[in-house]
Amino acid sequence: MLVSSAAALARTSPQALAQRAQPPALNGPLPPSIAALKSMTGQVRPVSNEERQARIEKARKLMAQYKIDAVVLSGGASSLYFANLQIGGSERLWALVIPLRNDPFLVCPAFEEDRARELLANTPFSNHADIRVWQEDESPYVRLIQGLKDRGISTGRIGIEETVKFVFADGIAHAGAPAFTVVSATPVTAGCRMIKDEHEIEFLRLAGHATLEVYEAVYKALKEGMTQRDVSALIQAGYARVGFPGEASLNIGEYTASPHGSRTPQTIREGTIIMLDDGCRVEGYTSDITRTFVLGKPSEKMVQVFEIVRRAQQAALKAARPGVPNEAVDAAARGVIVDAGYGPGFKYFTHRVGHGLGMEMHEWNYLVKNNMFGYDGNPTLQAGMVFSDEPGIYIRGEFGVRLEDDMHITADGAELLTPPSPSLEHPFG
Repeated sequence: MLVSSAAALARTSPQALAQRAQPPALNGPLPPSIAALKSMTGQVRPVSNEERQARIEKARKLMAQYKIDAVVLSGGASSLYFANLQIGGSERLWALVIPLRNDPFLVCPAFEEDRARELLANTPFSNHADIRVWQEDESPYVRLIQGLKDRGISTGRIGIEETVKFVFADGIAHAGAPAFTVVSATPVTAGCRMIKDEHEIEFLRLAGHATLEVYEAVYKALKEGMTQRDVSALIQAGYARVGFPGEASLNIGEYTASPHGSRTPQTIREGTIIMLDDGCRVEGYTSDITRTFVLGKPSEKMVQVFEIVRRAQQAALKAARPGVPNEAVDAAARGVIVDAGYGPGFKYFTHRVGHGLGMEMHEWNYLVKNNMFGYDGNPTLQAGMVFSDEPGIYIRGEFGVRLEDDMHITADGAELLTPPSPSLEHPFG
C-alpha cells in the first residue's frame, strides 16, 4: 500500500491514510533500538534494461497466445515493470504502447515532449524512442492508432491495462473502430508480473527483512501511553534508517478486531493487543507483514486465539505448492480456524488468506475460493508466485489476531520470506 495510484490508495487502510495525510515527526533523540538500525540500500541490485527487455519479449509471447496485437499502459506499476517509466498526466493521455511487432512507442501531450525524452532515457528503448505527441486541440487516440498503423498493425485487438482510466479506453475504442477491438490486457500483464524471477524474489526478501528489522526496533521502543501518531513517527524514523520508503498502521485493543483498523485515536495500554501492518519498498517491490503482540501479559484467550492463527498460517504454507488450486490454500487455513470453533466460513476469519504481492501490495492472483478478483476463473499455484499468508481471527468488541508473512511458491512447495512470529509476548523470537 505504498504506491501513489488511485487504485492503491483505495486499498490502503484508513489508519495508514490518516497517518500519511500528516506525516508525524519524532520529538527528541532516537530510541536506541531505532538508532541501531543500519542502511540496507547497499544490498540492492537494480533491475537492468536487459531484464526489462526480456519482460517485454515475454509479454509478446503472451500477446500472441491471447491474440492481442498491442498493449496500452498508462501509468501504474506495469509501465515501471516493463520500462522503468512512471507516466501520467491526469486528464491528459500518456500511454506506453507495446505492439506485438516492432518497437514500443509513447503518446504524450506535445508540451510534455522534453520531459518525456528525459523519462525515456532510462528505459530499454532509450536509443530509439518514438514519441507521438498531440496538441491540446487534437485527439491523442488518433495518434495512438496511427502509431500502430505505422508499425504494420492496421486491424486487431488492443489490450488495455486494467488501471487505465475508462475515458482513455473508451477514446481508444472509438478512434480504432471498426478495425480495432479493445480487450483486457490482464492476461498479458498478470501473466508476466505474477511469476517472479530470482531477482524479484531478492527484492521481496530484502523488503520483508527490512520491515521486520524496523518492526522489532519499534517494538523495543514502545511504551505505555504512546499513541498511534507516536508509533507512526517511530516507523518513519526506522525506515529512514534502513533507507527504504515504508509505513505501518497501528491498531490497539478492540480496534484490532477490524482487519483494516479504525481512525479512532488509540493509546497503548499494558496487556492490550497491538497490531502493526503494511511494509516497505525495495526497487518498487513491496513487503506486506503484520505482527500482533501484547506489551505485558496477554490473557489466556488471547494466547489461545494466537495459537489457532499460528497453526492456520502454517497450514496454508504446508498446502501451497505448484499445481494446487488457489482456493485449497485458503481452505487449509480456514479449516484450522473453523475446527477450533471460530466459524462457520467468514464469520471470524473475515477475509481471504492471501493476495498476490509484487510491485503492488495487492496484485494477481488471490488465495480464495472463486478467485473473484483475478482474470483466471480456475487458477492454480505456479512456481515464482508470491502471496501474503495472513489468516486472522477477529472477535468484535474484544480483539483480533492476524499473522502475515510473505510466501514464495518454490519448485516443490513454498517458503515464507520472513520468519513467522512465535508468540504474543515474543513476536520476534
